[in-house]
Amino acid sequence: MRILLVDDEVELTGPLSRVLTREGYVVDAAYHGADGSQLAQARTYDLLILDWMLPGKTGLEICQELRNQGQTTPVLFLTAKDTLDDRVQGLDAGADDYLVKPFELRELLARVRALLRRSGVESQTTTAGRLMVADLELDVDNQIAYRQGRMIELSQKESQLLKYFMENAGQLLTHNQIMQHLWQDGEQPASNVIAALIRLLRRKVEVETESTLIHTVYGKGYRFGSTVIE
Repeated sequence: MRILLVDDEVELTGPLSRVLTREGYVVDAAYHGADGSQLAQARTYDLLILDWMLPGKTGLEICQELRNQGQTTPVLFLTAKDTLDDRVQGLDAGADDYLVKPFELRELLARVRALLRRSGVESQTTTAGRLMVADLELDVDNQIAYRQGRMIELSQKESQLLKYFMENAGQLLTHNQIMQHLWQDGEQPASNVIAALIRLLRRKVEVETESTLIHTVYGKGYRFGSTVIE
């Protein structure tokens, strides 16, 4: 999934870009309204995060232009404008959501996930029986995953676990939920089997410089495609 972030506050844009990248998103960043507008016109994005007040061209103008062209890409406004009239103006311009600065990172990431789910992007199942989250694709029927051009062969349980993670991207899954899902019939294995299975899956889907997708929420469980945010 590709996100365009346009904000002239370098101290915000840099760290936020890194956080979104760790979440598994591909992020393009721009610091000037005209540059952001050009990127939005030239490339296909799954989500736009726009600051309202930008040099050259405002986020409001960028959003209005895209909507006038018939583009339906979700837009999240980040802005210090916090009056009711401002919010109404932003939504009327075509924005899908609105977050006032300063904001909690946890809330922004939740809104990003919600917008992507709403648009059917975060976890997509194709007619060929495939799931895709970030740059990872799973061929459910053949127990094969693909990431950055490489093919990953999976065992039956690894494929079932990865499918469960991808279908619930961004959600905290407890050890018990995973156990109940993978062993619905028959006697359940020892609790350390889950940790061992996840360790094997990580070795296959996260190699070298690839971003982390399976995150441990200590004492609780795991979250796929999302950093641990307390």
